[in-house]
Amino acid sequence: MSDTVPYRPKAGEIPTEPGVYRFKDARQRVLYVGKAKNLRARLSNYFAPLPSLHERTRRMVTTAASVEWTVVGTEFEALQLEFTWIKEFDPPFNVQFRDDKSYPYLAITLQEDVPRVLVTRNKGIRGARYFGPYTKVGALRETVDLMLKAFPMRSCSDTIYRRAEQAGRPCLLGDIGKCSAPCVGRVTKGEHKSTALDFASFMAGQDRRYVNELTDRMMRAAEEQDYEAAAKLRDQRSALETVLSKNSMVLSDSIDADLFGIAHDELAAAVQQFSVRGGRIRGVRSWVVDKELDLELPELVESVLQKAYGDDAEPPRRVIVPALPDDAAELEHWLATRRWELTGRSAKSTLSVARRGELAALAQTVDANAKNALVLYKTRRSGDFTARSQALADIQDALGMPDAPLRMECFDVSHLSGTNIVASMVVFEDGLPRKDQYRKFSIQEAADDTAAIADVLRRRLAHLDDEATPLSAVAAGTADSGAADTDAAALDAAPVKRFAYRPNLLIVDGGQPQVAAASAVLKELGITDIALCGIAKRLEEVWLPGSEYPVILPRNSEALFLIQRIRDEAHRFAISFQRLRRKRDIHSVLSEIPGVGPSRVALLLKHFGSVARLRDAVPEQIAEVKGIGPALATTIHSRLRSSGGAGTPAASSAAASDE
Repeated sequence: MSDTVPYRPKAGEIPTEPGVYRFKDARQRVLYVGKAKNLRARLSNYFAPLPSLHERTRRMVTTAASVEWTVVGTEFEALQLEFTWIKEFDPPFNVQFRDDKSYPYLAITLQEDVPRVLVTRNKGIRGARYFGPYTKVGALRETVDLMLKAFPMRSCSDTIYRRAEQAGRPCLLGDIGKCSAPCVGRVTKGEHKSTALDFASFMAGQDRRYVNELTDRMMRAAEEQDYEAAAKLRDQRSALETVLSKNSMVLSDSIDADLFGIAHDELAAAVQQFSVRGGRIRGVRSWVVDKELDLELPELVESVLQKAYGDDAEPPRRVIVPALPDDAAELEHWLATRRWELTGRSAKSTLSVARRGELAALAQTVDANAKNALVLYKTRRSGDFTARSQALADIQDALGMPDAPLRMECFDVSHLSGTNIVASMVVFEDGLPRKDQYRKFSIQEAADDTAAIADVLRRRLAHLDDEATPLSAVAAGTADSGAADTDAAALDAAPVKRFAYRPNLLIVDGGQPQVAAASAVLKELGITDIALCGIAKRLEEVWLPGSEYPVILPRNSEALFLIQRIRDEAHRFAISFQRLRRKRDIHSVLSEIPGVGPSRVALLLKHFGSVARLRDAVPEQIAEVKGIGPALATTIHSRLRSSGGAGTPAASSAAASDE
């Protein structure tokens, strides 16, 4: 018997936040649902050596084939989500209520003259307001105990209340401040009922108002030097913040909505979808997609919705997204059409961003899960030594290389309508980026991308046999040194590293034309021991020199993922340099205009948001910027038009520099 199960996740992959976890078997049946204040600490107990586990726990862990988790805001929310999923999935390894007991609720008997708060399994108390249900009675009682510090109301039985009323002496809860003691007249019955209504309102989700009120009262008491009252209010506020009882996991019964969270970077996007039906979370779905470069969140939302509802999934009445795309109205029409096609019912489906209230709180939870999913995806694919080794071996086989490509260099060209042409070189060693060896190239003139690729490769390969040339010497004297991207900031500080280090594989961003141009350079220089390939983005095809057909790598293979990653990293690095060049150009042009100093340049760029928008602006729009009059606006417009976006003298002086 092995020490533990093969699907055990790495400790660093499991978040430390509160959440709910699910063990599933090979058929994706949920075997067990549990909650934890700290997911990492709790799940590590299940992956202890198998002989040390309890027999039932060992049987569950060995029966399962995977474990998943969902992060929530608080342990209180985890209670609710755990209950929802236990009721929905009926996991065989969860506790079964064989005595037919129902789940516990929190009830407030608002119909009574002196309302009482209690934990009960009886939902038949007339006039009572219920909250729940919950799965853990102990945790629920702890919550009530904390709440009584902020809302000191009656929690005793009728017998104890009458006894205290007759004796004229409150019980212990009254003495320690967890009851306002209406039984002995410390507060009136009306005042006590008001406290009970506040308790119920807070439990219903209006917690922020009470926290803010207590904070204001505490500050006033402190200003009046009533420190005893301030301390009491401080403790009450602390109790409310500890409870955090607003439950985003169980919403109003009328809510039917899907909530989407999207976390993305330059290479990928992780999506989380929570489906709420009748106020309860009925399903959680997640997936990761390859992200197009420079695709902003609104555009991502559009593609995510098309994937989520493109098949047989019915859109709900409300769809909550992190950002609205420009064509939100058209998307709403499409969602309504999908509902009609699938159900035959005519119903509107609204698209919105949750700004406040219970849906906003749940949206934050969905977003947190998306962020965790993205981190997990990147960590597993990039940090897994086995996966990297497999990727390098697969690339070797696919390209027919004699050895694995332990050092790969990828080149990409970026420009703006033929101006500000730049290129990048990124380096991966053993499947991991070596950012200290990235390089940027400024290209003065090139007819097209193939000519730019040929120019860059000649300049890079010219140093291939210069074993005495350190990286710092190659980068020395460049006009743009170290300013375009923080990834290259450490270049001059590493004189022992060699730009001449020989790569095993050169990758160019592009298809047959780019590969042919690069191959011509290798032949021209007489280099025969370095492999070459290109990756065409449209179909993710890998092209080899002189080949009529591309190499097709499996879509989900580690080899394709690694090649995509190095290609996208080269694209990101080139784009960042190209944007800096454009920004420098416009700074140079504007600084030559009398009356436009650094502060006004900053205001112009801040107002328009990008260099492109400033160039496209008319004088009237430029004049809207604070401190820019009509005459100066006309001068700025004229000067920007005459520059035409081409490189300025300052840029041209750097055009032949390598970084």
